Amino acid sequence: TLRKPISQSSMADWASKNLNMHTQGIFRRRISISNMLSWNGGSIKKPMLITSNRTIKKEACEMFKLVQSYMGDRQTRMDRNHVALVTVTKCWSMQGLRDELYIQLIRQTTDNMCYRSLAWGWELMAISLAFFSPSPKFQSYLEGYIYRHLDSDEKIAQHIKELVDLKNKKITKSRKKRKQNTEDEGLPISTYAKYCYRKLHKVAVTGGKKGLRKPTVEEITHARNAILTPSLFGSSLEEIMLRQQDMYPGNKLPWVQTQLSQQVLALGGEQTEGIFRIPGDIDEVNALKLQVDQWRIPNSLSDPNIPASLLKLWYRELEEPVIPQQFYKECISNYENPDAAVAVVQLLPELNRLVLCYLIHFLQIFAQPSNVGRTKMDVNNLAMVMAPNCLRCQSDDPRIIFENTRKEMSFLRMLIVHLDTSFIKGLV
Repeated sequence: TLRKPISQSSMADWASKNLNMHTQGIFRRRISISNMLSWNGGSIKKPMLITSNRTIKKEACEMFKLVQSYMGDRQTRMDRNHVALVTVTKCWSMQGLRDELYIQLIRQTTDNMCYRSLAWGWELMAISLAFFSPSPKFQSYLEGYIYRHLDSDEKIAQHIKELVDLKNKKITKSRKKRKQNTEDEGLPISTYAKYCYRKLHKVAVTGGKKGLRKPTVEEITHARNAILTPSLFGSSLEEIMLRQQDMYPGNKLPWVQTQLSQQVLALGGEQTEGIFRIPGDIDEVNALKLQVDQWRIPNSLSDPNIPASLLKLWYRELEEPVIPQQFYKECISNYENPDAAVAVVQLLPELNRLVLCYLIHFLQIFAQPSNVGRTKMDVNNLAMVMAPNCLRCQSDDPRIIFENTRKEMSFLRMLIVHLDTSFIKGLV
């Protein structure tokens, strides 16, 4: 369900307080807010947003040129992948540049007469959201801007036509030709906007790319492809099963779930101390995630904590948890009753039930006394680390969250101890 975004007047109010108003001409007249937030073919001499950081001031002007280069509005010798990589890396490394990039993209995708340029601007926004979120104070503004483009394709086409007609007399034949050649290029803007809207909400919670390794060209390409091809991470179970239909039509379970689980066991995870509790190297986990999203499992894995960490991430990032939200209250109400807890599982939709039973069957392997002696991860520890990946408390009240965390752990413990998952053997 889409939240109602902030109003147009609230966005205007935010802009008036936070925009670093530019001037023009020999008399240094201030540019209006509407002009500050409209496509600009020239360069800028200072940041779009108010800042006292000298480095940010310098980098912001250079970044504007990169944005123009990616959108095809400025010539460059770099290919677009490299332009995106330099832009994203600057912002990923320098937190103060992130809001500046998003406001620059808002500007360059407003009143833009070239559809290809417009589409590439939205594409760069989508790519950027795969790596970092805006600051909390800017998130509402960006959300409001994206929201207004969710169903705007006809309005955008009409608006571009009006802008072109208005300036038609001044536009050269070559410019006309450029416009005609590019009008139909790119996806509908609503496609980008819908992706960005979902991505913004997710990245605001997860915080974007983690680790010490800088973004790579492969990650840039992956982020661009994800606009049309949903990732195996962060999607719904139904979407994931639909994606694997062509490659694994007979599978009743998500390929990513079974493959990562089998990798943990193949690498001796059930004999590894602290499995699921000790995180794998975050950069190695990111690298594996990139490969898994391309339906590949590398042969070079040696640490079971890497696939174990990625498996936890996959459960945690599902668009809807394995145990859907409508069953949450029933779960925490029956956290001490084995029969009632097992009964809840039977009520789940078929796909969710199979996915959950596979997970519980997997955890039951680690809960065996012979393995607990090595891993130091008994049924209580397993329930503690896995419960947050299966159940999601919707309350904002810290007391309720704290109380429910205990009940979530107890509910999962009941399933590990009492749920019969023998039918899972051989099921893929």
